[in-house]
Amino acid sequence: MISIAVVEDNAGVRQNFQRLIDEAPGFRCVCACDCGEDALRQIPRVRPDVVLMDLHLPNLSGIECTARLKELLPDMQVIIVTVYDDTETVFKALRAGACGYLLKRSAPERILGAIREVREGGAPMTSEIARKVVEAFQPAPPPGPADLNLTRREHEILEWLVQGFANKEIATRLSLSVDTVRWHLKQIYEKLHVRSRTEAAHKFRSTGTPPPAR
Repeated sequence: MISIAVVEDNAGVRQNFQRLIDEAPGFRCVCACDCGEDALRQIPRVRPDVVLMDLHLPNLSGIECTARLKELLPDMQVIIVTVYDDTETVFKALRAGACGYLLKRSAPERILGAIREVREGGAPMTSEIARKVVEAFQPAPPPGPADLNLTRREHEILEWLVQGFANKEIATRLSLSVDTVRWHLKQIYEKLHVRSRTEAAHKFRSTGTPPPAR
């Protein structure tokens, strides 16, 4: 028998969770709380195996409540069940100690399956949440030329710099003064967060910008 606690401030949703759990074989709802403060009072006393935790709670948030409960009962499993699917909220909940993250639109069978899964050592997540977690650990693609926020003139100077031309040669080819080229290079260094011609050329080259015609 898996014992479950529900922390949900919406009375209708809370009652639906209770009914779902109590009517499913092998599950039992041992307490249902309408706020984080009530959860901190009741849950340590009944010590459920799993907690279904809402995030949007009055006063004490579901994330803070999760963190406090995990301090008191480290072995207890917390599954977030919420409407919030932004990446920042997901990672805050996981850092607080949650081991699962479902959206409220999940089917009842999915919620019961998630409870079984965490008891078996799994980390159940709604598919779009799992994708966000995976994408967060994938390297970002290299910036394209437009992402560098460079002006057209700065692009021209960088294109010649990548080819190894000195400031005087660049000035001649673009009909500029050497001082003007130096000023543009200073702006380029600041935008690319580099300190030398070599670093600037390497970063610009990594964007895949084609070299200028000679």
